[in-house]
Amino acid sequence: MICELLGVPYQDRGSFQEQVDSFLSGETSDEDQIAAYTATQHYLGELVAAKRANPTDDVLSDLTDSDLTDEELRGVALILLAAGLDTTANMLALGTFALLRNPAQLAALRADPALADRAVEELLRYLSVAKTFMRTALEDVELGGQTIEADTTVILSYNTANRDPERFADPHVLDLRRQDGGHLAFGHGIHQCLGQQLARVEMRVAFPALVNRFPTLRLAVSAEEVGLRPETADIYGVKSLPVTWDV
Repeated sequence: MICELLGVPYQDRGSFQEQVDSFLSGETSDEDQIAAYTATQHYLGELVAAKRANPTDDVLSDLTDSDLTDEELRGVALILLAAGLDTTANMLALGTFALLRNPAQLAALRADPALADRAVEELLRYLSVAKTFMRTALEDVELGGQTIEADTTVILSYNTANRDPERFADPHVLDLRRQDGGHLAFGHGIHQCLGQQLARVEMRVAFPALVNRFPTLRLAVSAEEVGLRPETADIYGVKSLPVTWDV
């Protein structure tokens, strides 16, 4: 989807995604991450030049008519990749893993297509793949009985907030019919995720399509054998998700 928005030619998408995953996943060496990041920046520079010369039907081509410089256009493309590819891709994979570990919830989604919207919101709350963010206080603030002084950096734990027992009943339980919404998976306030509606659309399409296209889908290994990204990764997810189904 992000490649479509950026206008990345189809034949380039495999290698392009490998490069992006290499520096976003946190699973490779520092040297490999730097090399992948440099290669991605170089590719984006060539892509911007190509869109200026021959615009196509995509966001990046549209932006070449603005007063943005090539460097700024590369920056826009990179933030789209970081914010829109790694997050949603891992939500889809990790969400599938969560559904396969909760067969009753999986069956409910398969039986009731109208449940898709609520299922997506619950998976966002339950998983919170973007775990933490930081904010800096601009002035002294009293919060929860604590004084946060101006210029102090505060770490926000979205996954902790999304499992707050004072806000959600049985917060550690995946319940696709949950009524108490209001999760913080996309943040809150003026810093709320700009791409959240695109992410929702992708998940509302993908999860029902997957569970209905493969009605016997199941894990090919035990849940304990599924490799997860390290806790140090910016975006939580699975390294891989071995599955099988009946033909």
